[in-house]
Amino acid sequence: MEIVIAGCGKVGYTLAQQLSSEGHSVTVIDQSYAKVSALTDNVDVIGVVGNCVSHKTLSQAGVPEADLLIAVTGNDEKNLLCCSIGKKTGHVRTIARVRDPLYNSEMAFLRRTFELSDIINPELEAAQEISRIFQFPAAIGVDTFAKGGVDLLTFQVAAGSILSGLHLKDFRRQIHSHILVCMVSRDGEVTIPDGSFCLQAGDLVSIVADRSSAAAFFEKIGVVRSRIRNVMIAGGGKISYYLIKDLLSSNISTTIIENDPARCDELTELFPEATVILGDATDQNLLLEEGLSSTDGFASLTGIDEENILLSLYANRISSDTAKTVTKIGRLSFQSLIDNLDIGSVIYPQDLVASHIIRFVRSLDLSMRRKSGSASSFETLYKLAGGKAEALEFRITEKSPVAGIPLSQMKIKPNVMIGCIYRHGTIITPSGSDHLEEGDSVIVVTTGVRILDISDILEA
Repeated sequence: MEIVIAGCGKVGYTLAQQLSSEGHSVTVIDQSYAKVSALTDNVDVIGVVGNCVSHKTLSQAGVPEADLLIAVTGNDEKNLLCCSIGKKTGHVRTIARVRDPLYNSEMAFLRRTFELSDIINPELEAAQEISRIFQFPAAIGVDTFAKGGVDLLTFQVAAGSILSGLHLKDFRRQIHSHILVCMVSRDGEVTIPDGSFCLQAGDLVSIVADRSSAAAFFEKIGVVRSRIRNVMIAGGGKISYYLIKDLLSSNISTTIIENDPARCDELTELFPEATVILGDATDQNLLLEEGLSSTDGFASLTGIDEENILLSLYANRISSDTAKTVTKIGRLSFQSLIDNLDIGSVIYPQDLVASHIIRFVRSLDLSMRRKSGSASSFETLYKLAGGKAEALEFRITEKSPVAGIPLSQMKIKPNVMIGCIYRHGTIITPSGSDHLEEGDSVIVVTTGVRILDISDILEA
């Protein structure tokens, strides 16, 4: 596909990198020559220096012939205008990044008015991800499928855990659980494991389950965390705004530390039920005075990555019962080093946006390639382990070549696993005798294999 990206910031860079790696022809636009040059020097994309609301610049970037225009500059209004002009420049589909909470209740109106194919809000998606983690504190990461009926939960095997040294072929017999381990990350290497795989302390393990089954599983392996009743947030930006709304609606007591007096006044007015503290979140005395040592949850959401990392390290060290910590990281540099730090769950907002847009692009690609009807509909996609793996959800149609065939008879590609079958509200942990039916939601986990349609899991 021909894709044009307006904006070469963190989100634009990540999108260009991932869409280019998927084989799409990508052109980027930015007014900064340095940003365009830095991107084109490292990623196989075409760069155009110019203003993305200029008809001339959009034409130069190939918008009249493009399939998709994605506007992710730092200005909401500029993104909307870029998409509007792009629609009139050609027959391109458009996606705009719109972040301001002012527009959050008007998304449907904006989509209609500007004829947008989609709207993305990195801060809202990051806040929703953090909220899910606080709702299920035993897990490091929580990704949701089947409209909330299925979760992919990631946790770390602790030293001394009954899982350490356990071969997966003995998993059900020793743990007495039908939970399926579908991915393991160890020392930066991601594996789709088979029965011979042996778990070790420190492994990041991903499982597919519903909430009640997952809770029972975590209790069996000794990973028990009580419900989070109070959360402290460092930083009062846009992610914090959306997160505070979610936490308060779940009756979670919330304290925010913000160093901008005007922003403190704004948050106090918006959220009178929350406690808003004017101060420096890196002030250790202030953190202790406000109860960091006894808080259930702590989110480092300042605009400085290094600050967020240090705050989470400190929170984990001084909290009496090890608070559930979440750390926002804006840059992907030194990711392998960050993964080895004790900073709890790590959120990369640009990765969440990339997953959202890649899901859209693959759905569009699928519809363009399969005009006569597809073997499945593409529902959901999450990038896992820093983009090294993917979890995808498909809904099976009557035309699917995989329907009705026992899984034991399917020749499934290496590094691909069917992690779950969701049928009529019931989760089926797949075994060789199970099969797929029309209407099933199927969760597939893969590493190193690009899957566009459910039939792509099969060997040629």
